[in-house]
Amino acid sequence: MDLDFDTVYERRGSDSSKWSRFDPDVIPMPVADMDFRSPEPVRQALADRVAHGFYGYAKVNEELLEVFSRRLERRYGWRVATEAIAPIPGVIAGINAGLRALTSPGDGVVVQHPSYPPILNSWEHHGLVRRDAQLRTAESGRYEIDWESFEAACAGSKAFILCNPHNPVGRVFSPEELRRMAEICLAHGLTIISDEIHCDLMLGGSKHTPLATLSPEIAANTITLMAPSKTFNLAGLKASLVIIENEDLRARFEKAKSGMVSAVNVLGMTAMLAAYRDCDEWLDGLTSYLTANRDRLHAVLQERMPGVRSYPAEGTYLAWLDCNALDLPGGDPFAWFLENARVGLGEGPNFGPMGEGFVRLNFGCPRALLDDGLDRMARALASRP
Repeated sequence: MDLDFDTVYERRGSDSSKWSRFDPDVIPMPVADMDFRSPEPVRQALADRVAHGFYGYAKVNEELLEVFSRRLERRYGWRVATEAIAPIPGVIAGINAGLRALTSPGDGVVVQHPSYPPILNSWEHHGLVRRDAQLRTAESGRYEIDWESFEAACAGSKAFILCNPHNPVGRVFSPEELRRMAEICLAHGLTIISDEIHCDLMLGGSKHTPLATLSPEIAANTITLMAPSKTFNLAGLKASLVIIENEDLRARFEKAKSGMVSAVNVLGMTAMLAAYRDCDEWLDGLTSYLTANRDRLHAVLQERMPGVRSYPAEGTYLAWLDCNALDLPGGDPFAWFLENARVGLGEGPNFGPMGEGFVRLNFGCPRALLDDGLDRMARALASRP
């Protein structure tokens, strides 16, 4: 299998949101969209499907459900019946369908800060009240759960949107942390929508625990969302999967998405099957490469950008960079690095108030591209008056 992660491909002019966002001389590193080609088995499966020449309405691919069910058991020891799994066109669509199923206007939804913007802002679509639970930083810079804040936010709320692995801070929550969060939710009557889209992207030996594997009671109270989109760079195909073991909860979810969340398109279904069936070797190579990229990034931060603080991501391919100690003019590291280093990063305030003075950097790219971006940032900082 082709395991080339070093080739830099030209993506400008391909309708890439990431690569059309900035001027041509800017290296774009904001969006969770890797700069690696999708695995060859996925590309071949898509080519074969396109060559067929028919793209009409498609039924759910039963082989996909069986492959995915076996994969859950193989990777996590999680035995899930195929009838508890359904394709949906995107994790964010699934989150919103879940909120529509679980809540009524005026209800509270718990979100941990900082938070991925579509999660942070999801309450607005349903007339809900956002209840903020803070993550706090330990002396090491590692983010931890503020349990007092979490329990206070859960009191009187109806749903909790968990993001694990966490975007943007890169935490992979431990089974003990997950169990405690879930038990607090059970005690307060909250149903959990668990966004596990980055679950395959484990770095440096980290292990992902699907929340619903912790107990039958937790499983019955959880909507789990997974997808190959981040892992295999398929986000534009809008193809994901929802797992709901509780039959009544599953019926509520299906009713809530009626007329709003349509079926996965035929090419998305094809890509999901090939990715989950044929690409484990590619994924192993990818996670090794991403771990090395993560370590390289942090070495450069320590050696050449000591004013930038970041705890190494345990999962995802995202670095959450605290630039507050740099005391940059205007206090906006996004604008400063864009102007002075010609590197486009993710704007920290988009992730909530705790993002002030932060930027998010995507290191899911060929090492030459990462090195160029980091070198530009370090040289710009070194040249400050």
